Amino acid sequence: MRAAVLRDRKLVVGEVPDPTPGPGLVLAETIACGICGSDVHMYQHLDRLAAAAEQNGAPFMDTNADVVMGHEFSARVLETGPGVTDLKPGDAIVSIPIVLTQDGMKTVGYSNEYPGGYAERMLLMAAVCYKIPDGLDPRHAALTEPMSVGTHAVNRSGIAAGESAIVLGCGPIGLGTIAALRLAGAGPIVAADPSSRRRELASHMGANAVVDPREEPAIAAWQRIDGQRTLVIFEASGAPGLISLAMEAAPQHGRILVVGVCMERDTIWPMHGISKELTITFSLGAQPDEFKLTLDRIAKGKIDVAAMVTDEIGIAGVPAAFESLLQPDAHGKILVEPALG
Repeated sequence: MRAAVLRDRKLVVGEVPDPTPGPGLVLAETIACGICGSDVHMYQHLDRLAAAAEQNGAPFMDTNADVVMGHEFSARVLETGPGVTDLKPGDAIVSIPIVLTQDGMKTVGYSNEYPGGYAERMLLMAAVCYKIPDGLDPRHAALTEPMSVGTHAVNRSGIAAGESAIVLGCGPIGLGTIAALRLAGAGPIVAADPSSRRRELASHMGANAVVDPREEPAIAAWQRIDGQRTLVIFEASGAPGLISLAMEAAPQHGRILVVGVCMERDTIWPMHGISKELTITFSLGAQPDEFKLTLDRIAKGKIDVAAMVTDEIGIAGVPAAFESLLQPDAHGKILVEPALG
């Protein structure tokens, strides 16, 4: 089958073997797949990620073998493996991008065995597949995964209705966080990003104030419009130095939730955390109930993801899209749709 493949540390369009569904799995054709910032980071820092995984004792892909990325997807079932009874060919689905195997958990799009959505077809674990509700555009359903990451981050933070928030970074994860904060009754929500396009999307998702951090620090904007309520700072950019910036800005007994994935070593000054007695929490992915809740919210129009889609490309356009995303000001979310060529 045709795919955009990370091969010999280069992103190329080529052929990879067709997958076959085993027990508990489904073979599905990709409808749409979002290009995630984490994929762009992996493209840039593959060896660094492999070294970090080895240090943490976590399984990682063979970096010398083909990898087909793409973990934000919608798909249509083509064939079901033994034991699958809840899905049938023709069902439009989204899925948490994991497969449980005898060798442990594999991540769809971040493993050699389970190609992601930059391919024509994928193998998915039926137990974590969810049918797309009638009336929801399957292309928009593909954004369930990044939006659910924001839902999980908000839940991990413990923020309550009436508490305020700052979101540093308004890429898709930051936008999902803003949407989840709004639905949780948090506010005011201050969002900061250098990109004018992303600031517009942050307002669309529910931020009460948006700032260019080069012109006004987010904490100054929060103090200007509120400054009194309990504050939670969400670091959603993954840029080096932002955790330290959040620690400097946080008030006494402040809370910081880190959901942006920094691919480099970073530095903090512990004295900021000690003197203020800060709480820093890290967040990754989403739980099945949060994923399902996010899909339902998108289907009901509670999270409007359509405005986030700034381009739709075929598999052939993936390498060029990765290069364009190195300058993120131009895009919200690029969708890869194999049917486009």
